[in-house]
Amino acid sequence: MTRKNQFWKGMLLGAIAGGTISLLDKHTRSVMRENLQNASSQVSHILRNPGEISKKVKRTAVKIKTTVEQVSEDINYIVGKVDELTELTPQVTDRLKETKNAFSESKETALLEEIIEEDDNDLIKQ
Repeated sequence: MTRKNQFWKGMLLGAIAGGTISLLDKHTRSVMRENLQNASSQVSHILRNPGEISKKVKRTAVKIKTTVEQVSEDINYIVGKVDELTELTPQVTDRLKETKNAFSESKETALLEEIIEEDDNDLIKQ
């Protein structure tokens, strides 16, 4: 248990040392100063206007809810169309088979009639 405390203590000290060393660079110091000023002004704005933040959060929640509802409706619509297609596909397949059979039968009938007609013509010629 003592080793664990020393580990985290060492991590904290290392982070502090690393941060301090990085602040030796002038550009890093100026960027950090700007970031700190921005963060502190935002925090003070939030503390002075908590109602504004809660309104923004509520608006965002309403937008998210509306988007989720729209996506849900879209998914339900797509699922319905897929169901219609799965029901329709066997019907279309059956109709195509019936049509094919009807055309095949009519071709066969036409061929038979043609053969019979040719035979009749041959008999008449003789």
